[in-house]
Amino acid sequence: MASFTFSQKKFIPIPPEKGSFPLDHEGLCRDLMVKYMRCLYDNKNVASNCKDISKDYLGCRMNNGLMAKEDWAQLGFSENNTSETEKQ
Repeated sequence: MASFTFSQKKFIPIPPEKGSFPLDHEGLCRDLMVKYMRCLYDNKNVASNCKDISKDYLGCRMNNGLMAKEDWAQLGFSENNTSETEKQ
């Protein structure tokens, strides 16, 4: 039995603004992800307290081709923030 909906517009899906990114199947950045999740847990999910760790995690993903390289300012980090990824 077919259902006809003449009054509805056709739904055209659009991709997310940043696109999709591959999962970390090999666990290249797993240690940083776990460290970040632990930081969130310890700080009652206040992400601003874990900003350095999140920057390290995103840096790991960019360095390993798990996401496109982005300017830190585009990801919400200021120029004066430093992280372990930048020190190496």
